[in-house]
Amino acid sequence: MTAPTEPSFRESVDLMFNRAVALMDLPPGLEEKIRVCNSTYTVRFGVRLRGQVQTFTGYRSVHSEHMEPVKGGIRYAPNVHQDEVEALAALMTYKCALVEAPFGGSKGGLRIDPRQYDEHELELITRRFAYELIKRDLIHPSQNVPAPDMGTSEREMAWIADQYARMNTTDINARACVTGKPLNAGGIAGRIEATGRGVQYALREFFRDMHGMTKAGLTGSLEGKRVIVQGLGNVGYHAARFLMEEDGAIITGIIERDGALFNPNGLDVNAVRNWIVGHGGVTGFPDAAHTAKGASVMEEECDILIPAALEGVINLENADRIKAPLIIEAANGPITAGADDILRQKGTVIIPDMYANAGGVTVSYFEWVKNLSHIRFGRMQRRQEESRHQLVIDELERLSADSGIGWTLSPDFKQKYLRGADELELVRSGLDDTMRIAYQSMSEVWHERDDVSDLRTAAYLVAIGKVAASYRAKGL
Repeated sequence: MTAPTEPSFRESVDLMFNRAVALMDLPPGLEEKIRVCNSTYTVRFGVRLRGQVQTFTGYRSVHSEHMEPVKGGIRYAPNVHQDEVEALAALMTYKCALVEAPFGGSKGGLRIDPRQYDEHELELITRRFAYELIKRDLIHPSQNVPAPDMGTSEREMAWIADQYARMNTTDINARACVTGKPLNAGGIAGRIEATGRGVQYALREFFRDMHGMTKAGLTGSLEGKRVIVQGLGNVGYHAARFLMEEDGAIITGIIERDGALFNPNGLDVNAVRNWIVGHGGVTGFPDAAHTAKGASVMEEECDILIPAALEGVINLENADRIKAPLIIEAANGPITAGADDILRQKGTVIIPDMYANAGGVTVSYFEWVKNLSHIRFGRMQRRQEESRHQLVIDELERLSADSGIGWTLSPDFKQKYLRGADELELVRSGLDDTMRIAYQSMSEVWHERDDVSDLRTAAYLVAIGKVAASYRAKGL
């Protein structure tokens, strides 16, 4: 008897899609239209580096144009391939639909190890890749809007935005061609933390769901919950830091490429992050046990497991040894379809990637709107809010003085109440609202339908239903 084979990432997405549409009443033609990837452009371009021309291969895949522009990150990794990019584009379609961001799904990738090139070389490569995509309208404010992903950051997005502006000198909305830019290049406050912040808001909303908590066998709040994080990159770091600092969670394990740290009493996330920046990994960190077999730490006892790095880290080989009652997928596709079956049978609750890491695309949407409106959030109303609040404070203090009560407002309250919301606070408010509403749309299906046993299927049902409604509205 042969052992079951592990589905690829693309196959996992298709299997999960099939599981959801089997519970829906979609015409076969519409089901196929939603499933398939509309188009994938493959580009091979040369850049003169180190005295010779080097050729690079890149992709930009458009999964669905039920809404435009389409949205999705560009990743730089040595193993990028077409199937992966198309699977990620499909996830972007469903993710945007789920959180009601008015985008179709897209994704890009460049087959490169960015650690092998210096900054100037990466700029030359990025600009040439951007040029190849821009001239085919695969980067465009109203058609296709990329963002950072694995291996890219706000630096690369600034280069892409500048390249687009150079090629489209009369486009007043040029800055909206890409999101995730630095603040001084048209970015938005809170974008770097957005995906990790979204993970925090997703967990907070889950812990407000008593039915969900019961299914996971958890009680209470996030305070004191033991958390293991796989991957302390941008997403994992911010999620772990916010959960530790603001919610009182205990980060007991951190897994990185050179091994893992474990301390049942809790790790200082900021100290670990600083150590990684200074030493290139977690090896040698003084305040925790270190193991070279990092993946084994995912199998330790904890309340919440956060895979926040790569696809397929929880698979057929290790799924039955995962003890966490709650897993939140901060990365894209960290649980394979085969592992998903095993975990569901065990009763593990999984908060799916298309919802859990949607903070990035949500704040990207806010940045895109900011670029199109050409004004920073809060600029028009912040001081007016402060003036109105000051009127209330002045009147309360006058009443206290006139009546002789001697009553005063606490200085801390006064300071907080008087301050109008700035861009960061407005972005966090919008993200929190988005994550709450999206979770509630999933949980309603999860709890009320007997044929839906997990949040992932519920998420697919909600998202596919919205995409189908968009296509029907178009007359398709």
